[in-house]
Amino acid sequence: MNRIHNFSAGPSALPQEVLEQAASEFVNFRGHGASLLEMSHRGKVYDAVHDECIEDLGSLLGITDDYAMVFMGGGARTQFALIPSNLRPTGAAGFINTGRWAQGAVDEAAKLGEVRELWSSVETGHDRVPEQGEVACPQDLQYLHYTSNNTIYGTEFQYVPDSGDVPLVCDMSSDILARPVDVTKFGMIYAGAQKNLGPAGVVVLVIRKDLLARSRDTLPELWNYQKIAAKNSMLNTPPVYAIYMVGLVAKYLQRHGGAAGAWERNQRKAASVYGEIDADGFWTGHAQVGSRSYMNVTFRSPSAELDKAFVAEADAAGLSGLKGHRSVGGLRASIYNAVPEESVATLVEFMKEFRRTKG
Repeated sequence: MNRIHNFSAGPSALPQEVLEQAASEFVNFRGHGASLLEMSHRGKVYDAVHDECIEDLGSLLGITDDYAMVFMGGGARTQFALIPSNLRPTGAAGFINTGRWAQGAVDEAAKLGEVRELWSSVETGHDRVPEQGEVACPQDLQYLHYTSNNTIYGTEFQYVPDSGDVPLVCDMSSDILARPVDVTKFGMIYAGAQKNLGPAGVVVLVIRKDLLARSRDTLPELWNYQKIAAKNSMLNTPPVYAIYMVGLVAKYLQRHGGAAGAWERNQRKAASVYGEIDADGFWTGHAQVGSRSYMNVTFRSPSAELDKAFVAEADAAGLSGLKGHRSVGGLRASIYNAVPEESVATLVEFMKEFRRTKG
């Protein structure tokens, strides 16, 4: 079976061994005579899948008893409205604006109450994140929100911002489990699964339990974090198959060194691609060097015509998903956890040959 080298920004590559296991279990799930898609989410079979996913994912993230894990549908964008609805009963929320998805969180929160944009990279085309210590967090905020990795612009925080006693809320949709992280620095982490955790269809929320008390009874039940957490994410029918797949990815990561192992591989992959970008001036990176993403490498050739040729020739060679986002143009290689080092090596060799023949 021929598979492409998948550099899609999302939904993105999944580990092949995970896909093969899911395929083998699809019709007759572990000898139970039916697909998991056909089973009740109230039954013992799915109960085990659900709880095992929470346990394995919690172990990878280092979650303590002070936190609850919640699964929801609707994508991470839904959380842009649900977070202020739950965590900001009064007062203002603070935001660090580093790109389109961070801007989306600002815009939705502003519809529901006061927001304070503490820092923005819009004037420089979102080519960097703030340096450590550059953002001062007022201590009267209800929470401080930031996006750790910016898929469109290819920038990423290499540190956790200091919010003092203000709960720190992070959209980790595109770099969760790409490296070890100290969960205790956060009030809440959330991530759409379709980049590093599994397929589209489920959002993982990790919420400090004391913050659940902020969820007001006047909220609709299915918007209320406290009520959803109290029912172990089964207040309604959860996205069962997506959760199952997240569980398989969690076990895959455990077999391959956990978040620390992923970080070692991700550093090698990124260094290889950026090494070619910095080789001789043919390529130009979008992100400033100190803000470069380990997940989404954004760059361009000397002209839009060459960019177009690069994408076409790469597709023909089995390297897919390399066209840059329309907001930025150019080229983008998304090298999430599941993108093999062999695929990255193939991409770098292709880039070298393209530079040799077109430069």
